[in-house]
Amino acid sequence: MSEITAKEVGTLRKATGAGMMDAKRALIEAGGDADRAADILREQGLAEARKRSDRATDEGTIGHYLHIQADRPVIGVLVELASETDFVAKSEVFQDAARDIAMHVAAFRPQWVTRDEVPADALEKERELIAAQARNEGKPDHIVEKIVEGRISSFYEDLVLYDQTFVKSEKFEGTVGEMVEQLVTQMGENIGVRRFVRLGIGEREAE
Repeated sequence: MSEITAKEVGTLRKATGAGMMDAKRALIEAGGDADRAADILREQGLAEARKRSDRATDEGTIGHYLHIQADRPVIGVLVELASETDFVAKSEVFQDAARDIAMHVAAFRPQWVTRDEVPADALEKERELIAAQARNEGKPDHIVEKIVEGRISSFYEDLVLYDQTFVKSEKFEGTVGEMVEQLVTQMGENIGVRRFVRLGIGEREAE
């Protein structure tokens, strides 16, 4: 294997948000394969995020976004992005992330932050509707359940913030949840979206 260059390390850091030494170690472990190195960093980040997930998040910021365009409704969004310390909450990276998530909420209109927040009755109703539709399409009963599970994944992707593909793909390719996990790894703290509010002039609330 050829020597890992500073340029390769820098490219991986920009793509993943990892520290310099972590990026270099991942590239060495992956034999210089940048894609595999990114996977290694993500796996390590998930493990670290799980370790931090129980730590209190009593600090944070309110990200905001206001969309005003002549031929479209005015849309305003507030997002509470929580952290463990005020030091992290005031950092430029954290503040930018909160604003980006607010922009995402404006564009994609999620109803819940995580899957755990989806009410059981709403999920059951969706399952029943999907099953009825599949049967009306003539699908046999033994595969209806598989169809339900597949389409429920799409339901989550449509309406759950953490399951939605992040709107600013030029900054991060993945879901909002994965973007937050990267932020946890980068900042070294338990971080998460606590809640959001989206208001659009003339728009009705989702039922």
